[in-house]
Amino acid sequence: MEAITDFFDLLIHSDKLIRVGGLALLLVIVYLETGVVFGFIFAGDALLFSAGLLCETEMLDVNIFVLLFLVTAVAIGGNLTGYYTGKFLGKRLHTKTDSWFFKKRHLEKTHLFYEKYGGMSLVAGRFVWVVRTFVPILAGASDMSFRRFNFFNVVGGFLWVWTMIPLGYLAGHLIPDAEENIGYFALAITIIASGILIKGIYNVVRGKKTE
Repeated sequence: MEAITDFFDLLIHSDKLIRVGGLALLLVIVYLETGVVFGFIFAGDALLFSAGLLCETEMLDVNIFVLLFLVTAVAIGGNLTGYYTGKFLGKRLHTKTDSWFFKKRHLEKTHLFYEKYGGMSLVAGRFVWVVRTFVPILAGASDMSFRRFNFFNVVGGFLWVWTMIPLGYLAGHLIPDAEENIGYFALAITIIASGILIKGIYNVVRGKKTE
């Protein structure tokens, strides 16, 4: 029971994940969250912000530009994995039963987001928890052309990583003892990202009701 508690404590506190596993674990989690079905359990925005902050305070021993380029490459690669997963599974995704690793409601939420934003959902979805994991899978299942997908994938990957990590780095530079309050920063980012998801779904549902 204690091991399970510790596991969920790590999921909630993104800075602890980085302190425990360093750069290697950070890259693995970013890859999982951006392209593997069960990756939605991680809060990527808070994780990247925490990585930037810890990098500035030297608790994460890596050059900021090395961090940015590595995480960007992994985020783009994760989405490519999601795209080909969607290509492979296709329509079977919509008939797949719920499991610990897959929740159909997450796919349905992402579908609404995808309907509203189209290809741009790959860019906007990078900043939205849950959507970030499922939108590349849905793009593959919807037969989006690889060229179009990869354009939005690369643009979204750069915008996401080069926004969240520098924000954390800047916070670490400007706010005294910022690392001591990193949990509050991470929580605020997760709440904002969840709010964006809820608002986007509400707008799509309201639009359908008025048609």
